[in-house]
Amino acid sequence: MKETVRRGWSCTSVSLNPPIQYRKIAKVNYVFADVTNKSELKSKIDDDYDYVVNLGGYPDHNLLNEGGDKIIRNHFAAVINLVSVISRRKLKRFVQIGSSDEYGKVQEPQTETSREQPISPYSIAKVASTHFIQMLHRSEQFPGVTLRPFLIYGPGQDEKRFIPQVIKGCLSESPFPTSEGKQVRDFCHVNDAVEAIMLAMLSDDSNGKIFNVGSGVPVTIRSVVEKITKIINKGKPLFGGVSFRPGENMYLYANIDLIHKVLKWKPTVNFDTGIRGVIDRYKKNNE
Repeated sequence: MKETVRRGWSCTSVSLNPPIQYRKIAKVNYVFADVTNKSELKSKIDDDYDYVVNLGGYPDHNLLNEGGDKIIRNHFAAVINLVSVISRRKLKRFVQIGSSDEYGKVQEPQTETSREQPISPYSIAKVASTHFIQMLHRSEQFPGVTLRPFLIYGPGQDEKRFIPQVIKGCLSESPFPTSEGKQVRDFCHVNDAVEAIMLAMLSDDSNGKIFNVGSGVPVTIRSVVEKITKIINKGKPLFGGVSFRPGENMYLYANIDLIHKVLKWKPTVNFDTGIRGVIDRYKKNNE
């Protein structure tokens, strides 16, 4: 949203609850609605938009009997409702934000043509949303595209996410649990992710496609924890204190050839620079 405001665009944010005060962005029109309730959504939003970016939902790895039906509803039904209530008269692009979790245990590096193997209600809801958007493009020429971000990080990230938790753990100087750290992952800075979204929005060549958004550089979770600990110069991670998730993919990193070829996008923020910036922000906030 900051980028659209910077460009002088009119921007509307639709969410269930108001943002925390310090996260509010000047000149953004905030609308509050339950996107799983089609009639409520239709009554709350203007149906004439040039671009729609669906960032709704939240990563949740609970199983079906642990609230998975709600997770599916919040992620898949919401996409159907959004597409149903917005007008296509002016719509130039609908950008669906998917997830690297859609791949499941697919051979690494994951490519957009891989047959997905979802392992949770969250990942199946994201896969269903991706195929729904592609179906609409094939059958109705709907101008939709799906981006599959890998692990996005940067200033302002939810403190429940991995990197903020590690930074907070190190700054507290108290022991904190983490997994053994054998998982191989792909971290992409939020600035690069925003640029990918903007390019997908503005390019007709993105219609009907899926694009991975990542660095393309595999790193282990353990090495990330150790890097943060080294930069902060304190921290007591307890490796092995958190179990791996059932069915967790141990190797998840992106092939980004397609997005580079079609949209000319490539990441510009290397991980060392990016993580130091995030740590500096946390240190300033704690002073």
